[in-house]
Amino acid sequence: MLLPMYERMLLIRTFEDRVHDLFAKKSIPGTTHVAQGQEAVSVGVNFNLNRDDVMTCTYRGHGHCLAKGVDPKKLMAELFGKVTGCCRGKGGSMHITDFSVGALGSFAIVGAGIPVAAGAALAFKYTGSQRAAVAFFGDGAANIGAFHEGLNMASILKLPVVFVCENNQYGEYSPMARTTPIKNIADRASSYGMPGVVVDGNDVLKVYDVAKKAIENARSGKGPTLIECKTYRHKGHSRTDPGKYRPEEEVREWLARDPIKLFGGFLEKNGILNKQIDSDLRAKQDQIVEESYQFAISSPYPDEKELTKDVYNNKNHY
Repeated sequence: MLLPMYERMLLIRTFEDRVHDLFAKKSIPGTTHVAQGQEAVSVGVNFNLNRDDVMTCTYRGHGHCLAKGVDPKKLMAELFGKVTGCCRGKGGSMHITDFSVGALGSFAIVGAGIPVAAGAALAFKYTGSQRAAVAFFGDGAANIGAFHEGLNMASILKLPVVFVCENNQYGEYSPMARTTPIKNIADRASSYGMPGVVVDGNDVLKVYDVAKKAIENARSGKGPTLIECKTYRHKGHSRTDPGKYRPEEEVREWLARDPIKLFGGFLEKNGILNKQIDSDLRAKQDQIVEESYQFAISSPYPDEKELTKDVYNNKNHY
């Protein structure tokens, strides 16, 4: 499991770096929000989920979707607005969805994925399924009404859902201390009668262990958990943001704790990874991302007839 986790983190970083470069060259339409530095959260949690489990994430969701199993080719094509994308070119970077692997959606509205994940969990409980749901969201979403409504409902009904706050220290351009009057967002869990856990979001194994217990509790009927992963995004809020509002010393300290470097060092220390294996794995990810890019640029744009497809459901399910 350890090397596959490392490999997935490398894939996410390589994909995000390429997207960052492509957007800078104005190759990708719309906007993008990348998450270099937060790979340990998406991988650590998603490696506990089955294919038929579901997750929701934010507009900074490329990594979460790749961690859940979305095809890199379909993801890249979606960013380019191509018909071969996972949403047939209609979603773009901020609205990635792939029901086939349980990716219920990236949400451009802050906090919007929280009640959606709770709703999926309600369906699982209602049908007697052993499936679980996870909602990824940022620290800024913890001040949104949907956060409180979603956690309250999940706790009252003991829904099989886990709430994962990726606290990357900034809500867009504002440091958390200016918007939130408590040090740990996980402390809010006590208001809803659920466990609240703070974990080092740059240590993939710690994230994995905390998520494993929370997901097991969710499946067994013990209800939800709020996990706060302390992490940091290496880049600015969006690709037009240089992130100059962040203190240079702060950035240096967090970059020194790059989750891929930390995990790679652990694997080397334990004889699982060496320079040759690492080089081969990185080359493999480069090839995957390059093939994804070639797939995207060679794919056609949607036909005009696609405009009204997938808008209305004419089947009567009631």
